[in-house]
Amino acid sequence: MRKALALLPALAMLTACLEIPQAPKRAAISRPASATFSARPETRQCLAELSYTRASFTPLPDQYFGAGCSTIGTVRLTSLRSDDAHLQLSNLGPVTCPLADTLAGWARFGVDRAARQILGSPLVRIETMGSYSCRNVAGSDRRSAHATASAIDVAAFILADGRRIGVREHWQGGTAAERRFLAVVHQSACKRFGTVLGPEYNLAHRDHFHVELSGSGFCR
Repeated sequence: MRKALALLPALAMLTACLEIPQAPKRAAISRPASATFSARPETRQCLAELSYTRASFTPLPDQYFGAGCSTIGTVRLTSLRSDDAHLQLSNLGPVTCPLADTLAGWARFGVDRAARQILGSPLVRIETMGSYSCRNVAGSDRRSAHATASAIDVAAFILADGRRIGVREHWQGGTAAERRFLAVVHQSACKRFGTVLGPEYNLAHRDHFHVELSGSGFCR
């Protein structure tokens, strides 16, 4: 009896050693299936071209979210470069590298130059309403270009003299110069992007310009 009692602690230790570990918890469904930096030659070439514009940016890892939503070959833009200054960006999430490169050209040669020529002050910041968003085109079951970080919604332009020229406020309600500036900027976007939607398109775009590379000159 005493001998049996003496063996109990040893048996308890042996049982603890043989305890089967719990299986690891599954990752959340919303977690990307992969997160690796894109190694595609076209992405590397684009990053080199974007660097040439002197934009400040960080390459982001490729991420697949499912349901047609992903951020592949994207960057996070901090600022762009005009002729003599950095152009700040606000509220901008991941954007595909080609879209970022096109935005850099439009900001410098379209928006900034129009601001100087028409309003007499250089551009210092572009306010956006975001880029990536896993959603459909409004009123349809088709994925928006935003679902792949392939579109940007531009809301306003801030000038060096402090003026804020907003699409909502000045497309129709601004001064003649402000309205002309927005019209010129809209038209210059149509020359660079595949699809440009603004206040003349529908009510959903009354407060911003939607710009994306896909499409073949659809400008409204």
